[in-house]
Amino acid sequence: MSTDQFGLAEGDYVPDPDRDTTLLLDAFYDHLAATLREQALPGDLVAAMRARQGELEAANQSLIVDEPARHNLRMTLALVAAYEFLLPRLGQETAVGVVGASFVEPLGDTMKEGTRAMLDNAPDAFLAMVELSKSREEYAFGKGFAFARPVDDDRRYHVDVHRCFYHDVLVANSAPELTPVMCAFDANWIEAIAPNRHGFRFERRTTIGTGGTHCPFHFSRNQQEEG
Repeated sequence: MSTDQFGLAEGDYVPDPDRDTTLLLDAFYDHLAATLREQALPGDLVAAMRARQGELEAANQSLIVDEPARHNLRMTLALVAAYEFLLPRLGQETAVGVVGASFVEPLGDTMKEGTRAMLDNAPDAFLAMVELSKSREEYAFGKGFAFARPVDDDRRYHVDVHRCFYHDVLVANSAPELTPVMCAFDANWIEAIAPNRHGFRFERRTTIGTGGTHCPFHFSRNQQEEG
C-alpha cells in the first residue's frame, strides 16, 4: 500500500481540498487521542473536540469566501476546538505544543517523501515546484488569501502572502497564538527541497504568524546555474 496519500510523487498532484482536509483531520485527531492517553486525560475529549469543531464551523460561516475557504475553515477550527479543551488542562505553552505536534507530525514524513520524490523525478525540479505552488494557491488556498508575485520568471518565483485566512480565522476565534502551527506545517514540504540536488533554493524569512507583515515564499534557481 502506498504511503503517498496525497499523490505527490507522480508529479501530477492537483489539490483536492475535501480529501486532503479529511486526511489531515483524521490524522490530527488520532494523534490527539494518543497524546490524551499519555497525559492521562479523558479519552472522550476527542469526541467533544470534534463536536465543538462542528459548533465553531456553524458560528463562523460568514468567513467562507469560496470553496477552498470552506475546507480551510474546517482545518483551522479543528485546532481551535482542541485548544479550547487542552488550554485549561495543560496551560498555554503545552496546549499549543500538543496541538502543533498533532497537526504537523502525523503526515509529515508522507508529505516530505512525496514532495522529494516529485522533485527527484521531475525533468525540471524548479518548474515542478512552481507549478505545484500555483496549483495550491488556486485550489487549496483561494480567495481567503491575498497573493502578490513580485517576481515570476524562469529563474525565480517569489510569491508574498499579504492576507492569511488561517490567521484571520484564529484571530476571530481568540486564538492567534495558534497561527505559527500553520506556518510550521509547511516544513513538511520545505524540508524536502535539497538545493544541491534539485537546483533551486527556498527562502521564507518571516510569516504573519510569527509577527511579520507578510509571508514570503521565495523559490530561486541556484546562483551557480545562472550564466
